[in-house]
Amino acid sequence: MDILTQQLINGLVLGSIYALVALGYTMVYGILELINFAHGEVTMFGAMISLAVIGAFTANGAEVNGLVIVAIGLLAAIAVCVALGFLIERVAYRPLRRAPRLAALITAIGMSIVLQNLAMLIWGKQYISFPPLLPLTSFEVGGAVITNLQIFIVTLSCLLMAGLLLLIKRTRLGRAMRATAQAQDIAGLMGININTIISLTFMIGAALAAIAGVMVSAYYGLAHYHMGFMLGLKAFTAAVLGGIGNVAGAMLGGLLLGLIESLGAGYIGTLTGGFLGSHYQDVFAFFVLILVLVFRPSGLLGERVVERA
Repeated sequence: MDILTQQLINGLVLGSIYALVALGYTMVYGILELINFAHGEVTMFGAMISLAVIGAFTANGAEVNGLVIVAIGLLAAIAVCVALGFLIERVAYRPLRRAPRLAALITAIGMSIVLQNLAMLIWGKQYISFPPLLPLTSFEVGGAVITNLQIFIVTLSCLLMAGLLLLIKRTRLGRAMRATAQAQDIAGLMGININTIISLTFMIGAALAAIAGVMVSAYYGLAHYHMGFMLGLKAFTAAVLGGIGNVAGAMLGGLLLGLIESLGAGYIGTLTGGFLGSHYQDVFAFFVLILVLVFRPSGLLGERVVERA
């Protein structure tokens, strides 16, 4: 029972992060029907930028509260990633908007590789540790342990997801995003600036990715120039699981994938008689992706196109 509760808690934390990253995939796909494979690298940049800023503060011995330093690192990561999201859309994708989808897909993969190599040149190949600035407190829940950092990650993710839903459903920007997703040409005739809406969609997704990147580095205590690849693939799997193009589906898919992966990691040793260990947890994400593509390609909420971003 303790293991089950603990894995559920871990899965919720992991799933919250996956959901934030998956939202970037699904929002862009909802408007452009483009799979932005560079989105995982934007998440990586968020983690690396925040650690660079935090490292600059700690190296200079600045007498600033640790939470304030992390908050400054987070804001810097958001600002850089928003600019990066804008540049990616403006430079790499906008010129190909009328091109065949294969061209845009290849460009997305190319952007992912470019960003990875750029990060490697800037920060090197070594892992970068997250300094112990956050005071960690543990609480016991049903025989399992949950930390204040885990509670913060889940709470902040839920608030961000709720805020995004309100933005899409209750604001003029959200209506413009939904109109653009339905028919770009008609939305343009109605006075909507399509280019601005698409740029804002990339920027909002990049901001969420930056926050997710900081969460990952703070939770695992590490960041690396290659971390965006696997994280991006899992978030993409979550978006497909929920129904790519559907905002609520990305949230549901992220949470479900986190729970599946965490429960799988907790019980895979028992199920296989010790033949496989918890380090095979990545297998579950791709197993889920295969199952979804085979049995329900539209995802769990894929038919609810009215909620697309």
